[in-house]
Amino acid sequence: MNAEAADRLAQARALLAEHPVVDGHNDLPWALRQQVRYDLASRDLARDQSGHLHTDIPRLRAGGVGAQFWSVYVRSDYTGDQAVSATLEQIDAVTQLIDRYPADLVPALTADDMEAARADGRIASLMGAEGGHSINNSLATLRALHLLGVRYMTLTHNDTIDWADSATDEARHGGLADFGREVVREMNRIGMLVDLSHVAATTMRDAIEASAAPVIFSHSSARAVCDHPRNVPDDVLERLPANGGVAMATFVPKFILPAAVEWTLAADENLRAHGFHHLDTTPGAMAVHRAFEAGRPRPVATAATVADHLDHMREVAGVDHIGIGGDYDGTAFTPAGLEDVAGYPNLIAELLHRGWSRADLAKLTWSNAVRALRDAEAVSRELSASRGPSNAVLHPAP
Repeated sequence: MNAEAADRLAQARALLAEHPVVDGHNDLPWALRQQVRYDLASRDLARDQSGHLHTDIPRLRAGGVGAQFWSVYVRSDYTGDQAVSATLEQIDAVTQLIDRYPADLVPALTADDMEAARADGRIASLMGAEGGHSINNSLATLRALHLLGVRYMTLTHNDTIDWADSATDEARHGGLADFGREVVREMNRIGMLVDLSHVAATTMRDAIEASAAPVIFSHSSARAVCDHPRNVPDDVLERLPANGGVAMATFVPKFILPAAVEWTLAADENLRAHGFHHLDTTPGAMAVHRAFEAGRPRPVATAATVADHLDHMREVAGVDHIGIGGDYDGTAFTPAGLEDVAGYPNLIAELLHRGWSRADLAKLTWSNAVRALRDAEAVSRELSASRGPSNAVLHPAP
């Protein structure tokens, strides 16, 4: 590393010390479920876990993370009460993590809590549910998740559900069904952010139209830069200023590097052929991936690849409407320079190299996400004063 690059990296670390990263999505709870069934002593996050995980406390500190939305994701082939129960187990795992490491992690429910954690030098820990299947078509369950601390819900995961179309499954509703719009309205009323990662573009547009509060994309990049259905089209990015929402760029290579899309499809098929779920990141699954990669080298994304997306997203949506959502521990592969949660300074250094100002970077890393949650809280106060809980029920078509 030359002196100029070293200086930019030092500047990046100094900036993150003042304006740390709010990361929109980390799948550590699911990784802990898969690997050790929540036996936290077996994955002591106070110590280096780089042999097993993308995430531990020393690397969160090295990466300048000040707030983390921990995903309480469960696979979308979990349905009905099984999905609800598994989501509750994920929430419990996050609670256990926070209780186990109180010097470093602190629960956060509000934007004020996030700011207090930053002032106290601890990592604000929030939760996001990934997929509307987690509520089993029940608004009462949605409200219960909110009471337990969940502050966003991704409307779908990889599969279309009874009331919303997914980006990676067959469309059945043309976006949101009527009950899906009611879900959005109830999320607005209780102050839960509507997350539009994973949903079809039609669902994105319907949700933004239905929402009185800012929406987020907890881990999605720009479709104009990498034409993958998990990414956000420009016409949707253009709607974020009026909505107040935030699109948080992800680091997953198959979503950000065009050359990685075809490779990943083949690698996923190979994983399934060996009896693994295509999202499996357990040691056995990763061994299958490594054997596949030995015969077919993997295209490698870099911090510059992510920066290309952020440049585009800033141009289209504006600097007040972008953020970061790495998806660590939810992906088998990560970009060079962003291998784990310690890598955020490398991305900030790349953006400094591209001429981003400190003020713009502070919005990207911290202010935009905090503001979106604060605005959602204000909408909730207003709506709660004028209407009570929705008791709408979904009646699926036969």
